[in-house]
Order: sequence, then C-alpha cells, then structure tokens
Amino acid sequence: MTAYILGGAQTDFARNWAKEGLGLVDLLREAVEGALADASVDAADVEVLHVGNHAGELFAGQSQLGGLTVSAVPAFTGLPSTRHEAACASGGTALLAADADLGAGRYDLALVVGVELMRNVSADAAAANLGSAAWAGREAVGATFPWPALFAEVADAYDERWGLDPAHLGAIARGAFANARRNPYAQARDWNFEPAAFTPDDTANPLVEGRLRRTDCGRITDGAAALLLASPRYAAAWARARGRELSGVPCLRGFGHRTDSLLLADKLARRDPGGPLFPHLAGAVSDAYRRAGIGGVADLDVAELHDCFTISSLVAFEHIGLAAPGEGGRVVEEGVTDPGGSLPVNPGGGLLALGHPVGATGVRMAVDAARQVAGTAGPIQVEGARTALTVNIGGSFTTAVATVISRGGAA
Repeated sequence: MTAYILGGAQTDFARNWAKEGLGLVDLLREAVEGALADASVDAADVEVLHVGNHAGELFAGQSQLGGLTVSAVPAFTGLPSTRHEAACASGGTALLAADADLGAGRYDLALVVGVELMRNVSADAAAANLGSAAWAGREAVGATFPWPALFAEVADAYDERWGLDPAHLGAIARGAFANARRNPYAQARDWNFEPAAFTPDDTANPLVEGRLRRTDCGRITDGAAALLLASPRYAAAWARARGRELSGVPCLRGFGHRTDSLLLADKLARRDPGGPLFPHLAGAVSDAYRRAGIGGVADLDVAELHDCFTISSLVAFEHIGLAAPGEGGRVVEEGVTDPGGSLPVNPGGGLLALGHPVGATGVRMAVDAARQVAGTAGPIQVEGARTALTVNIGGSFTTAVATVISRGGAA
C-alpha cells in the first residue's frame, strides 16, 4: 500500500539546545508542531506515534521517548506510541514501522518523529556514547573516536580491494559543505574552509582516526525531524478538503530494510570479491526499487544518501547502482552527484554538513525527499524532481533502510 507524506518539519541543526536551557522534550515539540502546521493537520487526527532515537538514555538519562512525545504534545494523550532504535537508522526504522501500521489497516494517520540531543556533553563523552552502537569491548577498542576508527577500516578495506584516491573523499566533503551553504537549516551553513581543508594537509585537515581526516567526518548535532504519514483513504480526503490533487502529494512508494551482523569485521570477511562491499545494503536498495516499480537508479531525480563519513558516501554511490564496485571515484570526477549532475545527491548538505542528529536523520531524509518531489524545497530544490531515493544506515552498515519517495503514487 502506498502511504502519503502530508507534510514535515525539522529543527535548525545549528542550534545547541542545551546551551539554550532546552532538552529532548523541546526538540520533540518544535519538530512535531512544525510538521502538523506544515501538513495543516490537527493533532487530534493523529492515531499513532513512532519515535526514532538512538541514545537518549546515554546523552540525557532519558528513556521512554514514546511517552515523552505525548508530554511534548498533550493532545496525543492516549495514543499508541513506540520508540525505535537502530543506531543511525533509528529514524528510518520508525518510518517503516509507521508505514507498516498504515498498510495493515490499523490506522490512517501516523506521526513519525526522530530526535537526538548530543551537544550537551563533551566531544569525548559523545564519542563514547555513540560507540555503544558498535560491539562494545570487541571493536574500536582503544580508539578515541570509535566511529571514525571503524569507518577508517571501511576505507582501508575499499583501498585494499580497489584503491582509494583521497582526492575523491575531499571532493565529496567540499561538495557537501557547498550544498549546506544554501540550506537555512544546515549546521554548517555559515562555516568557511580554506581549500587545503579538503586535502591530506595535516594542519588544515588533521587526521582523526586512521586515514580519515576532519572534513571526512560528520559532526555532533542536536536536532529533530517529523512528518505525517497517511493512508490513501485519509490522504484523498485531506487533498479534497484543501483543493489539492492527490497526484501532487509525495508518497512512500517502496522500501527496503535489511540487517547484517554487528561486527564490521564479520561483514567485511563475508564480502564477495567480485561484488559490492556490503551486499545487504545493495539488497535493501534493490528491494526499494522493486517495490516502487522502478528499474533502478536511472529512474531517480535526486537522492539523500547516508554520508556520515565521506567513505560511506563513496560506498553508497556503488550500492545504489551509480557505479560498479570500485568505480565510485568516477562518479565524483564526472560531477554526477553535483547539483547540476544527472543525479544530485544530498542537495541540502547531507550528514556531513547539514548535520547528523542520529535518531532524526532517517526522518529528516524523508522530509527533504518529500519536499523535493513536491517542488517545495526552496533554495535546495532540484528542478523537475519527481522521484527520490533515501538510504539510511545504522552502525557500520549494520542496518540498511532505503525508501523511494515519489509524487502522486507513481514513480
């Protein structure tokens, strides 16, 4: 069943909420109220809540975020509300759970929200908290920053198999920060870099872990994003009441969801020498294409890819079909994913520069994809976009969630 995205919102990812004396409940309230206003939907119409969050217990000492969402918006009192955790794919799994609820006919209108408060602790403490999504005590042991260390291992594995040009990673980072400058919600929209910051310059772009440098790595971000997901029945009535054509409303057309083992070493050991680095990720994307009824990457107009690190972006290019395994660098060299390329990727800056509040990212991707296909993305709009792909990963490519979002129920 096709589910329709009636509206959505995100918070300003540049804000430091703890410095403002605010917390998770305030993030939730702002994103949810923004989504309700954007969709012109009354809170009383919502029938079920799905909340994505990775580490509320570690960063804020707070669990039970399903209940906290009701506290943020008391009109939701009495509704079923569930929190979903899949590391950086927490928001994506919350979205799929809402879609499943609608598809089962249980409800007609779901609120999906993702949230993370991360800047209320030191950088070292944040790194340790986020490291809980790796296998504690078995990987990244001794690393100051666990996730840069693990994704440096991904980069090493890629280099060992195909060769890795640091210039390609630098170009990915440079493009992300350039895109973010056009996005009024981006964490890095006002940041400035000297050219050497995107090169292997130990002063302008110091190493963080392994071969990964500062601009290769995503930032610690506070933020929330929310959207309203509706059944065809509710969406049709909603569109009629507002004098709109249902054919112009964004919809979740297809999805893929696969999981591999937690240890990165296990995943890398099982890789097919002639195939992609992470077959389950390629499988999740293929599932989304198949369910959406499209032939593949050639049918896309824009993509939101999970670039928590530059190497994850390069890997994603190959797993969505833009390039054969080992040839992702060609995509970078030819400008395929630039704003004017054949498939613009992360026009709002992606995780690297827009920001990565972990539990919110999968929802934010869907909000941006819906805006793109609806033609309401403002300064980051890709002209003529009708079909978008999102790829949200959790951990070291452990959880993979892909969606195809198109206009009017047809890709």
